[in-house]
Amino acid sequence: MTGFWESATARPDDVVVVDDAGVEHTAGSVLALANQLVHGLRARGLQRGDVIAIAMRNRVEMIALYMAALQAGWYFAPMNAGLAAAEIAHILDDSGAKVMIVDAHSAPAARIAAANATFSVDAMDGIRPLADLVANQPTTTPDDRIAGDRLFYTSGTTGHPKAIKRRIRGESPEQAAASAAQHLGGVAEIQPHSGAVHLVTSPLYHSASLLWCVDHLHLGHRVVLMDKFTPEGALERIARHRVTGALMVPTHFYRLLALPDDAKAADVSSLRTVIHTGAACPVHIKQRMLAWWGPVLFEVYGAAEGGGTRIGPAEWLAHPGSVGKSWGRIRVVRPDGEPCAPGETGTVYMKAGAVPFEYHNDSEKTAAAKRGTFFTVGDLGCLDAEDYLFLNGRASDMIISGGVNIYPAEIEAVLLTHPDVADAAVFGIPDEEWGEQVKAIVEPRPSASASLITELAAHCREKLAAFKCPRSIELASLPRDANGKLRKRDLRDPYWVDIRR
Repeated sequence: MTGFWESATARPDDVVVVDDAGVEHTAGSVLALANQLVHGLRARGLQRGDVIAIAMRNRVEMIALYMAALQAGWYFAPMNAGLAAAEIAHILDDSGAKVMIVDAHSAPAARIAAANATFSVDAMDGIRPLADLVANQPTTTPDDRIAGDRLFYTSGTTGHPKAIKRRIRGESPEQAAASAAQHLGGVAEIQPHSGAVHLVTSPLYHSASLLWCVDHLHLGHRVVLMDKFTPEGALERIARHRVTGALMVPTHFYRLLALPDDAKAADVSSLRTVIHTGAACPVHIKQRMLAWWGPVLFEVYGAAEGGGTRIGPAEWLAHPGSVGKSWGRIRVVRPDGEPCAPGETGTVYMKAGAVPFEYHNDSEKTAAAKRGTFFTVGDLGCLDAEDYLFLNGRASDMIISGGVNIYPAEIEAVLLTHPDVADAAVFGIPDEEWGEQVKAIVEPRPSASASLITELAAHCREKLAAFKCPRSIELASLPRDANGKLRKRDLRDPYWVDIRR
């Protein structure tokens, strides 16, 4: 029995969602709301292939809305709840969304961006309550059920974000949900109805976070929602709910490891499979997490577009720093399209999934990303002699100084080995003689000494070739989004404003 709808029908009293406030929601209540949403939105004229836009924090209504879309043949377009009105307006216009559903956090911007067809899960002046949409609607299973899909907008490197879109194929919701068992089982050996409890640590508008959350529900498991990650809050929930797994990014690890020893004494013995993704994890950070949590860390490399690799704890210890073996699903190529030699850095291409994707309303971007049945998101890396993939950063981040390619990820990894460094970002800034020079911005730990910049310069000289060492180092707090991804453009772009005019 795989698929949320079947599980919820068979066991409606099972608690399947624990929200940020600790309120428990049963499978039957989530299913009833999802069914009412289908009936209510169809009554408003929504048809197969239409788009519903969502802007809210992690809450049970967002899960119910997704379950509704997945059985009504709609595209589910989640947005960052913190977007400005202009950003929301762009996504609504680009996607052609027929309805938007928000919460109190995003409602003020949504009110400006979209005057019509907007509902709020919270009471908000000027926006119709979601309760009006589902009032008097039946909780029964809707007719003409067909699997919908996600419509994720990528942040992109320039211009407006673009949506990753796949065609609605006409399969049943249960057929689509069956792939969840293959996904979780293949990546981390997570089996259906195995008592797993999944902690949601990142916003559900992020593709991986939503995928892992819903796949666990499809397998009959419980999910525990965090509205905003804190290391103390994560450890408390792991102990209280006997959490077996989570999806995290390296930034979560940094913050957990920065806790005092007494906080780290929390009970994490229930953990079985903690997946990490989003960025390559520095070797020393992962080693410390393995020493603390044990052999429960599984690394996944991929993209919302699909593809990727995985590596389990034992395999990683034998190949530290790798994100997994290629198994023919990864190609690393030179600018001329020829394959790179083992150890040679090039652009990483991943094997596309069975259902091809396109960037909505952008055929040029779609064509540029693909080579046959493989695609790239611009990552740089290399395959070693044993076919294991190692990442070196993004092509857009690469620094070219005096004609030499310099990879910021390598320098950042060195900076992060210094005990007084909490976070680090390396990027290129204009240089009249060399074209670009290496710049580092470091977020220090509270205990850092006043001489940290001098110490870091010496630390880099000891571990890096001279041409890779930062020409300048600044101390500052680094901007990261809610998923833990570094907003490097916010740091780099001001240095290039005059150059680009």
